[in-house]
Amino acid sequence: MKRLIDLSIALRSEASSEPPHMRQRISYTGHREGAQEFVDLFPGLQASQLPDSEGPALDWLELSTHNGTHLDAPWHMHSTMDNGKPAYTIDVVPLDWCFSSAVKLDFREKPDGFLCGASDVERELDRIGYELKPLDIVLVNTSASNRHFDADYREHGCGFGREATLFLLEKGVRVTGTDAWSWDAPFSQTRKRYLADRDPGIIWEGHKVSREIGYCHMEKLTNLELLPAHGFSVVCFPVKIEGGSAGWTRAVAILEE
Repeated sequence: MKRLIDLSIALRSEASSEPPHMRQRISYTGHREGAQEFVDLFPGLQASQLPDSEGPALDWLELSTHNGTHLDAPWHMHSTMDNGKPAYTIDVVPLDWCFSSAVKLDFREKPDGFLCGASDVERELDRIGYELKPLDIVLVNTSASNRHFDADYREHGCGFGREATLFLLEKGVRVTGTDAWSWDAPFSQTRKRYLADRDPGIIWEGHKVSREIGYCHMEKLTNLELLPAHGFSVVCFPVKIEGGSAGWTRAVAILEE
């Protein structure tokens, strides 16, 4: 018997958790308006002749591919991957990357803005007794869990920097995911570090590892606290957008019971 756990948040119009320039807008056309569309399409038809005087409901969206739960393509991170090859856009990301066994790293106790290193990942893998395999999907449960529609959501959760990300990719991992707004540490924390050291190498350092080994990551996951540490699979096929830097995904965990 299989149990499915939804790892995706809903798209919500004007969500305050997004930066103002990225807030999605959703407008809804109801069944009464849909009935009028049919009346206009079929001469002589009256809305009252339709079941309950209703036609189709429709939804109109204005949003980025990075709104809601989504899968970032290597193209989002950089124009090249694998040390110089053209980076995959979302429509050519290999599907076998997106349906595989998975492991959850529980980093909810890490403070907001903490930058995870390879040693943090190794300790957590030792704690849960798991050895990474090629194409494992690695999910990171952070303190941002269940804050997705809070105005300060972007400030919560730990991040993965270059060292920790490269550690995963060298093990053969090609898809990762987080319940935080970004795979990297919150921008506000990175800004503080940058102002102290003026080191541009710390900006988006987890994302930029894709220049060396191409990979995808999911952002804005949910329900990770419902998952065991391992022994489950994840499916996260992205919407196929030609040339896209990301694609929305209905990420789902599959547990055998």
